[in-house]
Amino acid sequence: MAVRVKIPTQLRAAAGGDAELELEGGTVGDVLDALYERHAELRERLSDGDGGLRRFVNVYVDGEDIRFTDGLETPVADGHEDIRIPWKPRMCKIYLA
Repeated sequence: MAVRVKIPTQLRAAAGGDAELELEGGTVGDVLDALYERHAELRERLSDGDGGLRRFVNVYVDGEDIRFTDGLETPVADGHEDIRIPWKPRMCKIYLA
């Protein structure tokens, strides 16, 4: 399933200038891996280096924080068409709607 990922202005340089991407993935982790494959520098910004997310990166699916569901294994089902990555220096939130 294709998922639309919106990249905030502050991260676009690390995303080759892309403002929006269409990526495939069955879970949040799959979608992020596809993002990292396309733009490796984003892995450095979002990932903790051990396969997880940095502690200031929050991911939400249908308004639910994935830290309280299945983490990166949280499924991205039909209807989850949008990931937003608002960026603040000390916090990053990714929304799947």
